[in-house]
Amino acid sequence: MVKKITFIMKKAHFFTCALAMLALTSCVSLSEHENLQAKYNQTSKQFQLTRQELEEIKEENAILTRQNTALTSDYSELSSAKTRSDIAVDSLTRRIEKLRQHYDTTLENYMQQVAGKNRDLTRAQNLLTARTKELNMKEDELRIKEEEFAQQQESFRLQRSEMIAKQAELQREEAAMRARLEAKERELEAVRNSVTNALVGFADKGLKVETKDGKVYVSMENKLLFPSASWTVSKEGANAIKELSKVLEQDTTLNIMVEGHTDNDPYRGNTAVKDNWDLSVMRATAIVKLLLQHGPGINPSRIEACGHGEFAPKADNSTAEGKAANRRTEIILTPNLDKLLQQLKN
Repeated sequence: MVKKITFIMKKAHFFTCALAMLALTSCVSLSEHENLQAKYNQTSKQFQLTRQELEEIKEENAILTRQNTALTSDYSELSSAKTRSDIAVDSLTRRIEKLRQHYDTTLENYMQQVAGKNRDLTRAQNLLTARTKELNMKEDELRIKEEEFAQQQESFRLQRSEMIAKQAELQREEAAMRARLEAKERELEAVRNSVTNALVGFADKGLKVETKDGKVYVSMENKLLFPSASWTVSKEGANAIKELSKVLEQDTTLNIMVEGHTDNDPYRGNTAVKDNWDLSVMRATAIVKLLLQHGPGINPSRIEACGHGEFAPKADNSTAEGKAANRRTEIILTPNLDKLLQQLKN
């Protein structure tokens, strides 16, 4: 009987130590801790009952011992008490075994959870390592980019300084070019005035002088220059060309373009001239020849002649007035800007 009680006390002590170790070594979440705490409290209560029963057994054993000493003859009663005691011990042993099995199951589950947490922690650490490595690479790239940006910024600063200097130079050149262009415009206006003064006597006879797009246009209607369907210059027209040639002979910087124009009436002559194209060209070349005849100082390389026929009208050909305006010869005077353009290119 004493051995069984000792055995029960050793198991109870083992169970107490095991529960204490479980409480001290567990590292679980709050909810799991609360569940384990509840189980622990329940187990503690059961253990207290067991201890109480053990104390009762001790008291019964003391009684039985006294009865055995006092009443050695009452063996049957002592045997019955022993049997009851054995049954209680067996019951307590089974309960302790169940508690041990429950503890083993709980411990196994906990260890599995810990293993899972460890795996998660390992994956998290690996991920953190990879992210840290990636971050270090990004930091290296950023540092390189910052160095490149600093170099580019310095290069940009130098380029900006160069551009500011070039801009100032261009502004000076632009001002000089503007001054030269303004001088050319003044020269062109002077040409227009010279031509206007030279041809003032023909202003009411179909002759008009105007400045447009940096050029001087001397427009003469055919009634001043040519009889109908002819490219022979009239006497009055020849006088106008003579006066104009004097001005052009004096100003050697002007390029001269002579353009012939007609209305849209079909040409009906019986000569080598077949249509308005031919007629407009013949009239233009006739004016060129007169200019060179009366202005021998004019370099022929300054002069061009072309015919537009009826395809560059300045008025509507549906009226007689429009047709008369379209039958014209235009002498276009353009300043020679080659030197100025070359300076602009440079």
